[in-house]
Amino acid sequence: MDWTPCLTGAANQGEAPSLGQPDVDDYLRFVAARARANTLLATTYDLKVFFSVVGKEPAEVTTRDVMAFLRDQRAPRRGPGVVRIEDGEAGLSARTVKRRLSSVAGLFSYLIARGDAGITTSPVPHGLSTRNSALRGRGVPLIRTPRTLPRVLNPAEVDAFIAALRTDRDRAMVQAMLLGALRRSEVLGLRLDDIRVGERRVFIADGKGGHQRLVPVSSTFFATLADYLRQERPATTNSKVFLVLKGPRRGQPLTSAGLDEVIRGAARRAGVAVTCHEFRHTCLTRLREAGMALEAVQAQAGHRSIESTRIYLHLANGWLEQEYRRALHALEIPAPEGGAS
Repeated sequence: MDWTPCLTGAANQGEAPSLGQPDVDDYLRFVAARARANTLLATTYDLKVFFSVVGKEPAEVTTRDVMAFLRDQRAPRRGPGVVRIEDGEAGLSARTVKRRLSSVAGLFSYLIARGDAGITTSPVPHGLSTRNSALRGRGVPLIRTPRTLPRVLNPAEVDAFIAALRTDRDRAMVQAMLLGALRRSEVLGLRLDDIRVGERRVFIADGKGGHQRLVPVSSTFFATLADYLRQERPATTNSKVFLVLKGPRRGQPLTSAGLDEVIRGAARRAGVAVTCHEFRHTCLTRLREAGMALEAVQAQAGHRSIESTRIYLHLANGWLEQEYRRALHALEIPAPEGGAS
């Protein structure tokens, strides 16, 4: 079977892509009805990769096939001895493989629930069995994803990057992430009515998971935004804040690809390797460093769980050392020389 997806217009028109297999396509239509375009396309690609490797119909897939798929995905991709610097892994990242496995598991859970595909059990195991009685029933995860700390930009890197931006529009977008901790999609999704100038806040109408929030942002952002709206933004009835400034798409909403191009260009000119998410991480880390309560950082970030916010306890410069020194002082043990006091 040819597992080439038909993606024509699917992402933008809410239509489900097709992989040419009735049961899989039915599941993709189910995903399209309840998830966002990016989730739909990621799920489609994950299933395309899985069935391209396995080469079987869904009803024929076994647990052995799933295990073979995991080995294939974790095999070195760039030649022997070549690993990623950030995590030391040779194959695809554990997060990528885990996401693909989740997409496959979702398909089989759906087919089991539907009840007419001839599938009664999922070939995707929840985990490996263990002799430890305390872990029985839960097992060992098939894929262990490392908990890595995101990179935080230092002030010099921030200054160099901001200086490399060429328009007020670009500076306003970066400041929304750097000073307000907005996600890339949230910046691009802003509408004129979402800007609360008098309150110095912005309304996030469609955050991650469809959740909304109202967050404060520095006056620096609003000043830059005002310059963009007054001097650069094309005259149009489009309600989106950030628009394309030139070319055949002038006046249309800026896309994710367009924002990524802006970031790559400025990063190249500034000599700073950076991503949109690192601006957000930098903002949240600095807020925590300045003493902002963890619950307030959670609200600013739009995290549904406080556990997602706890990482910023460990990112804040000197936080761990200060807590360690405080504990040593309470125990009347001499603190190590040097470092933060």
